[in-house]
Amino acid sequence: MFSKKLEFSFCHQLPERSFCFKGKQFPVCARCTGIHIGYLSFPIFLFSYFTLSLWLSLLIMLPTIIDGLTQAFSNWESTNVVRFITGLAAGIGCMSLISIWGKQIGNLILSLT
Repeated sequence: MFSKKLEFSFCHQLPERSFCFKGKQFPVCARCTGIHIGYLSFPIFLFSYFTLSLWLSLLIMLPTIIDGLTQAFSNWESTNVVRFITGLAAGIGCMSLISIWGKQIGNLILSLT
């Protein structure tokens, strides 16, 4: 009944660029694994346990963009560990940005009432 495979269309899921655990390939590549784990940082930023500036949030996303574009348009290949770490940084930076923008929108709404 539920035999359909879980698919992530936004990820290439190449076996050589994915982690494996107990002989099973992760459903997303190493970079996407890092990004998704980085998303778990959202409550830290949302509840202001830790904050990053707008520019630092953008800056820590830059290595992922550079790594991805370099691999896409050249013969250079990074390792899964590098992909994971840059993905983790991008996930954290993305959640920081969402938190910053969300708080600004919330403050704007509250100031209008």
